[in-house]
Order: sequence, then structure tokens, then C-alpha cells
Amino acid sequence: FAQAVAHQHRRFPTSSMAKVLAVNDDLPIRTDRPVHSGKVRAVYWLTAADSKRLIREKNYNVAPGTALAVMVISDRISAFDCVWRGEGGMDGVPNKGAALNAIANHWFKAFREKGLADNHIVDVPHPLVWIVQKAKPVMIEAICRQYITGSMWRAYSRGEREFCGITLAEGLQNNQKLPEVLITPSTKGVLKGIPGVPEADDVNVSRADIERNFQAFNFSAEADIGQYEKLLKEGFQVISQGLGELDQVFVDTKFEFGYVTDKNGQERMIYIDEVGTPDSSRIWDGAAYRDSGTVIEKSKEGFRQLLLRHFPDPDILLNRDRFEERKALARDNALPTAVLWEVSNTYTSIAEKITGQSLKVTDDPKGEIISVLDKQFGLIDHNRAKATFSPKKRRIGAGIDGRTLGVLGGGQLGRMMAEAGHRLGIALMPLDPEGLESPAGQVAGHAVK
Repeated sequence: FAQAVAHQHRRFPTSSMAKVLAVNDDLPIRTDRPVHSGKVRAVYWLTAADSKRLIREKNYNVAPGTALAVMVISDRISAFDCVWRGEGGMDGVPNKGAALNAIANHWFKAFREKGLADNHIVDVPHPLVWIVQKAKPVMIEAICRQYITGSMWRAYSRGEREFCGITLAEGLQNNQKLPEVLITPSTKGVLKGIPGVPEADDVNVSRADIERNFQAFNFSAEADIGQYEKLLKEGFQVISQGLGELDQVFVDTKFEFGYVTDKNGQERMIYIDEVGTPDSSRIWDGAAYRDSGTVIEKSKEGFRQLLLRHFPDPDILLNRDRFEERKALARDNALPTAVLWEVSNTYTSIAEKITGQSLKVTDDPKGEIISVLDKQFGLIDHNRAKATFSPKKRRIGAGIDGRTLGVLGGGQLGRMMAEAGHRLGIALMPLDPEGLESPAGQVAGHAVK
């Protein structure tokens, strides 16, 4: 990884100083519900009053009573249903979250412009933040494949020929392009009481399974099955064509769908989650595949393959019956930082290629998120912010009251001092004309104007 690591160090801080957002469920965003923390994203459901206010103030195209949430993406990386970390406290991949959001934003916009369907995002306050509307999810991982590779190839090589009710021909080779794009859905979460469908997450299902039990999969009508397949194939084609123009191969992907109600009270099927990202898709370098059949991964699949080579017993990562061993493997093994820099290079380069823009790099993601959500959206709970950033009291025999140091100025230097004080258990009181609005005031949770 030496070359990729050297390249990244020219663009980003060194690994010991990399500003990754590893923890994203502790922000002082006003909510009256528990924060949902997934493997990568955290969801803060807004209060009914804040949702109503933002819909009115921002004129979002949603029904007046729609619930809104702030969705914050982290830089954590998951694979094989586990979150992995690096050595030296490097608990994420630099720029990964910004890359995923930028790519998804790009394709969502393309879908909308081509008249496919809308999505759950109503606003993008920050590169790491979406404001989304609540949707009724279709309980299907909508997977579309253009090549035989990955789990499908592993099963095929073991002699399996039927996938989700589709029979594959004999004689296919690994990484070969399929005669047509295939839809191979699986369950989203554990669905109970569906005949013939095991009660487990991510179980392959056929179209016949879905037709017989469309309500159990959360479809509003049986006819909507055709609509989801249409949107899946059309979306796949848009991304495949867009990547092809960049000499990249769109191999396979996962979409998710849901229902929302618009201003006119009409229920609509939309895209949710993310689309066309290195986390949800396989992307190959076009020139290498075309010239020699060589696969150069431009997605998380490269990280998965690295893990399979890195550990002596790869069956732990592939065998569902060994999931507890897998969790222990992820918990007890910090990966070399070079691995995370390689992933950063993959995600950053493909994001910039797709969007045609450089990714914004930040050395204070939480501070920026809090600031924009406070000033532009009024969503920060200042009491919670003060409690979150309030350090343990420690008598130091100096300062305003014997335990609090006064800091003249609330700018970036004051912010750095406030952060350092927080780590040391020393409270700092910024003295600045902007008061709580100053960078230091936002960190300290209090200030004097």
C-alpha cells in the first residue's frame, strides 16, 4: 500500500492526525426519541414541532405532518456485518462519509432529472448530513447484477444454479458478464410468518415469494412489485451508463425503496438509503477489465477481499454460523493504518471521478455540523450541548472561580484550547463578542460576550 498511502498523505493529514468522524450518535441535536445508531449512519428523529417548523420554513415538498430526521454519516467502515478499526486509534476511513454522500447525492439528482423517482432527502446541510423524510420501507434489499461474481459466483462454483427463482446456464466463468441484468432480491431484516421464507436477515427470495406475500414485504399493492423492478432496472441503467462514460464497470448494486406522501396527499414510491456508492455496489476499472479481464475494485469489495487474505481462516468471515467468532475478530484486531488509507484512496478517487469535484476535507466535522444545524436550522439543544461538552470539574487554583479558565477570544485558537481543556477536565470560559456563536463557545457550551 506504500504508493497509495504516500498519495493520501499528500492530500490529507498523517494517519495519526486524520480527522475521521468515528462517533456520530452523540451530537446535541434536539430530539425526543432515542438516536438510532447503525453500522455507518446515525438517525436523529426531530420533534414534531421542529419537523413542522422546517417543512414550513424551508417549503419542503412533503405532507405537513411528515416526520423528519437528521441523518449523520460517519467514517466507520463495516464489512461482513462487523465494524473494523485501525491501529493507533484510527477508527475510520478518512473522507469515506463525505464520499458516500457525494456519490449518492449525484445519482439521486440524476434519477430525479431523468424522471425516475424522487428520494428521501429533503435537504443537505453539510457534506456529512442529510435531512430526510420518514418513509414506509419496502422490506426488500433490491439487488441487481450485471456480472457473476462475489457470493453468486461462490454459490455457482459449488454447483448451485438457481438464484431467487432464476436458473443460470452452465459453463459460466467468474467475473463474466451475464446475458441480461438480473434482479436477485433478499429480505431486509428478519421477516416472520412468510411461508417458505426463513426467519433470518438477508435471505434470498423469488419474485413468486414476493407476489404471494406482497403485504408482508410492505408493498401497498401487488402492482407495486412491477414498479419497484422498473425503478431498480432504470436506476441501474442510469448509473451503469454514467460510469461507463468514465470507463468504469457497474457490476452489481443494492437499492432500497419506500413510500412517502407528498403535499397533495398522494402516496409515492421513492428511493431511500443510498444508491450507487462503493458501500452498496461493486465497481471495476473499465480499462483493466476490458484489456485483460483483470478486476481492479473501486468499491468496498476490495476491502472485503483484503480481509479475506489478511486473516488465516477466511471461513470465519463467510460462515454465518461463526458470526460470534467474526465479531471477536473485528473487536480484537486493529488493522494497519495503510489499509484504511488504501480504502480512503479508493473512495475519494471514485467520488471525485463521478462528481467531477474535489471532496471537502474538514478537521472539525462535529463543530461544523453543530454550527450549521444551529445557525441555519435551529436544531441544536444548547442545554444538551453544554452537558455533552461540559468537562468534569477540576480545581486548578486559578481563573475565574478557581476551576474555570477565561480565554480571551472565541475563534479557532480558542476552540482548540476549549477542546484541549475538555480532554484534561478543565473548563474554559471564552470571552468573545459572538458569545455562544463563536467556535470556542460552541465547544465549551458557554461563553461571555
